[in-house]
Order: sequence, then C-alpha cells, then structure tokens
Amino acid sequence: MPKKDLVISHTIAKTEDGSVQITFDIPFELISEAREETLKEYAESVDVPGFRKGKAPIEEIKKRVPEASVIEHTLGHILPKALGQAITEGKLKLAIYPKFELIRAKEGENWEVRAVSCEIPEVSLGDYKKVITGSGRAKAIWTPEKGSPKEQKGPSKEEKEQEIIKVLLETVKVAIPKILIEEEVNARLSSLLERIEKLGLNLEGYLGSLGKTADGLRTEYEAQASGSISLDLILTAVAREEKIQIKEAEIDAAIKAASADPKIGERLNTPEQRRVIAGVLARRAALDSLTALL
Repeated sequence: MPKKDLVISHTIAKTEDGSVQITFDIPFELISEAREETLKEYAESVDVPGFRKGKAPIEEIKKRVPEASVIEHTLGHILPKALGQAITEGKLKLAIYPKFELIRAKEGENWEVRAVSCEIPEVSLGDYKKVITGSGRAKAIWTPEKGSPKEQKGPSKEEKEQEIIKVLLETVKVAIPKILIEEEVNARLSSLLERIEKLGLNLEGYLGSLGKTADGLRTEYEAQASGSISLDLILTAVAREEKIQIKEAEIDAAIKAASADPKIGERLNTPEQRRVIAGVLARRAALDSLTALL
C-alpha cells in the first residue's frame, strides 16, 4: 500500500465555458509501489514458460506486458482517489468523467497527469412562465392569413411542446462547455457508424448518398448536441424550480415498459440507471407542466 506521508498535489484551472483541467503531481514512490502491485496482478494471468501463474519473476512479466498497459493500470490504482480528493477540495460538480492525459512520466521523477472535464453549466431561467404564456397569447391572436376564426384550430400537444422548446432555447441562454458538445457529437457519430456498418455501408458512401461531407455532418451534429444538451439542462432546472419529485413506482413502471427482455430490465434496474430514468421522467414532467400553460 502507498505510504500515507506521500501526497499527490493538484492544481485546478477553469475556462469561461466551464471546462476544467486538473493537473496532478504524483510522487514517483507512489508510482513505483502501484506499478509493482500492477505487475503482481498481471502475474496471476500471464503465461511464462517454466513458471506457474503468479510465480514468475516480475522481470519476466515486464517483458510480456505492453508498457502502455502497465502505465494505464498503474495510474488506475492512483487516480480515482486523487480525483475524488480534487473534486471535494475544489467543490467541483463535474458533468462527465474526465479524460486523462499523461504529461510527464520520467523514471525516478514525479509523474504529471492532466484530467480534462467540465462542470455542470449553470442555468438562469428568468421569468420563463411569463415568456411562455406571452408566446401562447401571441400565437392565439387572429390575423387574416389564418383564415376564419371559427375554422382556426387550437395547437396540438406536439405543436405546443415544439413552441415551448423553441421559446426556451431562444430565451434561456446556457454556456455549454466545448468538451461536453464533443462528447455528445462523438457518441452520435459512433452510433451512426455502427448503424451503417450493419447495413454493409461505409461512412464516405453513406454521406455521398446524402450529399454531405464528414465536416458538414460534424457541424450539423454540433448544433444538434448544443440544442439537446441545453434543453436537458433547462428542463432539469425547471423541474427543480417546480419541485417535481419522481416516485420509485414511476421509475419501476418506466423500467417495466422498456423491458420486454428480462435482461434489459436487469441492466436498467441499477442505482445509476434508476437515477438516469428519474432525470428523464422529471424533464418530461417539466415539459408537460409548461405545455399546460399554453
């Protein structure tokens, strides 16, 4: 186990858009101890001729395990606790798990690792109800181009929702960290690649059939990601403002509705997934409450 008197220091830097960089300075003694522990773990599974698993000399294990893997697992022994301390001391509210970058790793000297993430953007709702009801009144005003007042139909629920979403995105401005948009864009691109590969297509051919380019698609996805992230944050803020509470029974019902396969139900019925589902239901309830204003 690492010595208690060896301290991992860190510095925190923030940008205007909410991005966060945490730079860790890790004593080499901690690296050395964690690396030794890592190699012992590898020794339990790596085959070395002439030795039983777990009995081979560490030097033989080193020869058979890629250095990058050793470094990754070594830091895996150290960084989670160091990150937790940095988050607590810095009172950070990270939106996504950080991406780590090894900056310096010279033998015998302290290692430097940078973690890049972002904080959950703050949302200032303002008088959102007044803006929405004002929009509804403006839509309800009769003009000649709308035809006879008797023939004019009221908006459907879907039309009301689209109007509310439009108004919220236009009036409630949220500064979305670049890293958060990139994370969402990359997730969408990965999903698209998976779908077109199942169809036996490649990305270039698929985009060509749509008259699009890779850069154009990324730009399109960036705009979509910015809008969807902003909307989620705004509706989450509305749910909090309206004190919307989701009951456990509602989460159970949502899991049941989405779980034709029992295995899917098991994957959804974890504490983390239940929190995600509760968030989705709260945003849905927030949108419904706003729709009722029109």
